[in-house]
Amino acid sequence: MRLRFLDTGSGSGAFNMGLDEALLESVAAGRSPPLVRLYRWEPAAVTLGYFQSAQAEVDVAAAHRMGVDVLRRVTGGGAVFHAAEITYSIVAPEGHPLAPSDILESYRRICAGLVAGLKFLGVSAAFAPINDIVAAGKKVSGNAQTRKQGCLLQHGTLLLDVDVERMFSVLLVPNEKLKGKLIEDVKARVTGLRALCGREIGYAEAATALKAGCAAAWIEFSKEGGAAPQGVVFEDSAPTKEELERAAILSAEKYGRDSWTFRR
Repeated sequence: MRLRFLDTGSGSGAFNMGLDEALLESVAAGRSPPLVRLYRWEPAAVTLGYFQSAQAEVDVAAAHRMGVDVLRRVTGGGAVFHAAEITYSIVAPEGHPLAPSDILESYRRICAGLVAGLKFLGVSAAFAPINDIVAAGKKVSGNAQTRKQGCLLQHGTLLLDVDVERMFSVLLVPNEKLKGKLIEDVKARVTGLRALCGREIGYAEAATALKAGCAAAWIEFSKEGGAAPQGVVFEDSAPTKEELERAAILSAEKYGRDSWTFRR
C-alpha cells in the first residue's frame, strides 16, 4: 500500500480546511495517489460540524476577543476546539482498503493506525465506535469523515493537552448555570497525551509515532485482493503549487467567509 505523506505544520483554520479540500480534489481527479496529511492549528480554532448552527454552538464575540478562528467543516459531527493537538486527514478513493463502503469499518481501519501510534508512545488505547479513540477510559481522539467526488475524506485529532476552561470560554453551553458541572464532566471524560504519558509530548514526537503506527497497523489491509502483502510505504511529499493555489482560493472564498461559516 503506497500512500503520499504530507506534514504541513501550522496553518490557519481556513487554510487547513481549504488544503484538505484541495487534496481531496487532487485525489478525485487522479492527480494524486491516496494520501495522509498531518497538521496543526495556528491560531487556535473552533470548527463546526457541517450541519451545526454557529450561533447555537459558539460565542463568536468571545472567540474573536481571544483570537480564535471560527469556521465550518465539510464533515459532520459536533463543534471541536483545536489548540494543543495534532490533526490528520486521509483522502482515498472509495473502495481503497482504507475506504471500504461500510462507514464503521472505514473508521475502524483508519483509527487502527492512531491506536498503534499511541502504542509507540507507551499508551494503551482502543477504538470506540463510531468514531472515537479512548485511553485510560477517556476520549483522546475524535474523528469525522465525508464522502465526496468518489473519495473518502476523514480527519481527526489527537489531543496533546486539554484546557477545558479555555474550550468553554468559546463554546456555548445549553445552561450557563450548569457550566461548572459540564466542565468537570468533560475533564472526567477527555484526556490528552500529557496526562497519559506523564510528560509533555510535542507535535514532532506525536507525528513520528502516528506515522509509524499507521505503517504498522495498515499492513493488515494491504493484503486484500489476494496480492502478496507489500507493507505500507509512505512517500514523503509537499503540496504542489496547484494544490496550494487551490487551497488559498478555498480559504479566501469559502472557509474564511461568513456566508459559509454562518450558513446555519
